[in-house]
Amino acid sequence: MLLRVHPADDLIVALHDLPAGKTAVLEGQPWTLKEPIQAKHKFAARDFVAGDLATMYGVTVGRATQNISAGALVHTHNLKHEAAAFSGKKQHMAWSAPDVSRWKNRTFQGYKRHHGPAGTANHWLVIPLVFCENRNLAFMREALTRALGYAQSSPYERYAQRLADGYRNGQDLTSLASLELDALASPLPLFPNVSGIKFLEHGLGCGGTRQDAIALCNLLAGYIASPNVAGATILSLGCQHAQVSLLQESLSTLYPHYNKPLHIFEQQKSNSERDMMARAIRTTFEGVALANEQSREPCPLSDLIVGVECGGSDGFSGISANPAIGHTADLLAALGGAPVLSEFPELCGVEQSLCDRCVTPELADRFVHLMRTYEGAAQACGSGFDANPSPGNIRDGLITDAIKSAGAAKKGGTSSVVDVLDYGEPIRKHGGLTLYCTPGNDVESTTALAGAGCNLMLFSTGLGTPTGNPICPTLKISTNSTLMKRMSDILDFDTGAIISGEQSVEQMGESLLELCIATASGTYIPKAVALGQDDFLPWKRGVSL
Repeated sequence: MLLRVHPADDLIVALHDLPAGKTAVLEGQPWTLKEPIQAKHKFAARDFVAGDLATMYGVTVGRATQNISAGALVHTHNLKHEAAAFSGKKQHMAWSAPDVSRWKNRTFQGYKRHHGPAGTANHWLVIPLVFCENRNLAFMREALTRALGYAQSSPYERYAQRLADGYRNGQDLTSLASLELDALASPLPLFPNVSGIKFLEHGLGCGGTRQDAIALCNLLAGYIASPNVAGATILSLGCQHAQVSLLQESLSTLYPHYNKPLHIFEQQKSNSERDMMARAIRTTFEGVALANEQSREPCPLSDLIVGVECGGSDGFSGISANPAIGHTADLLAALGGAPVLSEFPELCGVEQSLCDRCVTPELADRFVHLMRTYEGAAQACGSGFDANPSPGNIRDGLITDAIKSAGAAKKGGTSSVVDVLDYGEPIRKHGGLTLYCTPGNDVESTTALAGAGCNLMLFSTGLGTPTGNPICPTLKISTNSTLMKRMSDILDFDTGAIISGEQSVEQMGESLLELCIATASGTYIPKAVALGQDDFLPWKRGVSL
């Protein structure tokens, strides 16, 4: 019924709705509740005087703006964001790795690459260097996905067609209301060893700063070099800031061993649009046919590069789904894999513990620099990390950014931090956690993680979200069973048993690792993949929380 997440906490979490006047007891301590406390929300474990600091997850998460009585609801009307100061590596935090002997000889069925980790998928990409080519991209998408069997038959289109056919044949609106949606229809591709052709439509490439163009080219280079990609077709207009030469420079600098097929078509150098499109479609077809010659084979679990993400978070996120993901991350790190934690605005308040987990003082200093630079940019625009929680977050108990951050950081587990990277840099280190600078915006962050080299993603949600990625299989992890039952069509894994006490965080993390292996092997298809949820949103390096 109640939970104190850390022994030092003076905020108590309600695991179920609690009525006003109820005497709630935890660890032998009683509180008479001054008002109703909804599940996921917090009440004061002690009397607060205005100005007192509040603690949750063992860290400072807010400051009381008025007196708060023990047993009273703690919310935005009486608590504001406050986070502890941080200043680089202060102490060494030794990591006690979990026992992974049962997975020591396990493999996944992946796509081996000439250089670097294996892929969990085998995609071909079509990428515009500038938004001017989006129309041609759309033509290629319509032509190739249908002809090659990758176009998914939408149940909504079929439903609308059945409604139209029925009405045309004289059925009244009342009888049409009884029609139900069909199930998803699985495509039958011409090239079964190619996971799909993905089209990375975006609105950048020109009109911004030169730095914007470089950041875009670094990101696109990461997608082209991804272990989940077999080759790519590039569409360029010719006069834009994001020049072909910039993309080639990004590839040669960041991925010096790149040797996959890369076909570039520049419209202003072509005889005509029709000529360019015919050549692009034909060359892409040939590339996909060659990529189909590769099939899945056993690959070590150390090849898994797993981005951990949260979106549509609730008051249970930091208690169930995120800690379970964190344990999976620790298991992967112990197996030589590479868990990656992003969303820097959602690490506000836990910076010191992350600094102390860094394997060198230099890494801690880089993390401090990236965090302070990001926060400074937000403040220069009249905002700050404190503005990160969304209305949905606040409504479901995440009332300050520090509370949200302390729970969000649980996705990163407890392993040593072996690298700290800025946006657009490739992931290199395995056997520990990488901190990766991205916004808290879900899709900007998942877009960056896939571009950094992640070949799998774990995404927790307490409110529900359909988010996916074009090239990186994304597993959606529910924080509670009520949500899982209601949105099972877009969610993959339920950690609600942690809230009910039926399973431990460790048990859930182990089960999630098994699902990761099945997904990486292609034997489990995440809902976001099955639904074609291909979210792609480059970060323009402005202020995005």
